[in-house]
Amino acid sequence: MKKLLLAATAFTVIAGSAMAADLSVRRAPAYVAPVVVPIYSWTGCYVGGNGGGIWVKDEWNDPFFGTFGNSTASGGLGGLQVGCNYQVGAWVFGIQGDYDWASATTDNTNVIFTNRFGPTFTDHTEVKSIASVTGRIGYAWDRFLLYGKGGGAWLRTDHTLRVNGIDVVTTSDDDSRGGWTVGVGGEYAFANWLTGFVEWDYYNFDNNNNSTALICTAPRCDGAVFVANPNFRETVNVVKVGLNLKWGPGFLPFGY
Repeated sequence: MKKLLLAATAFTVIAGSAMAADLSVRRAPAYVAPVVVPIYSWTGCYVGGNGGGIWVKDEWNDPFFGTFGNSTASGGLGGLQVGCNYQVGAWVFGIQGDYDWASATTDNTNVIFTNRFGPTFTDHTEVKSIASVTGRIGYAWDRFLLYGKGGGAWLRTDHTLRVNGIDVVTTSDDDSRGGWTVGVGGEYAFANWLTGFVEWDYYNFDNNNNSTALICTAPRCDGAVFVANPNFRETVNVVKVGLNLKWGPGFLPFGY
């Protein structure tokens, strides 16, 4: 009887110890470290390419004949941009330079010349390139950046006076005329090294009042050059999309 009691007591002690050990394991699970998602930083520099559409409202003026008329040109453009950003909290400050080759043409019947001289005179304008250097300020929601920009701009155009479809007089803005620009856009970081953007820009190039050398290209004109004082004014709208390759502190090229 005593042996039976001792055996029962031993079994109870062992069973209790096992249950206590099991309970202790269940009450103290292994620690799992939380997953930390890194916050994207816009600080760094970038270079990239862009393409889109361009719309130009063109106005020809002359001190003697007055306003020849207005016309609107549309076409495409494509080019490069380079810049740097610095992020403070959610605010992003930056500077950017861009250059785009453009192809936009327009023809406007010159009523003043046509009425005075008889043949059909046409003002032909061709936009060749547009460039700018701008400051940028934006607000970031992690990988999405909404920004505005503004600064100086330069436009290169060819202006040709045509008679019955034949080029008679041509002048080029070889040195590019200066103006100003403002714009807004949105940019998203697909990876630490790659971002994409959509942007709208407005440009204004005031009248050019400088004396201009006009080259006569009509038959039997022999390339004669004479000086006149025509004024050209353009307002430009651009919508473009592009990609940027980015690098900066804590970034590995082409990967995380």
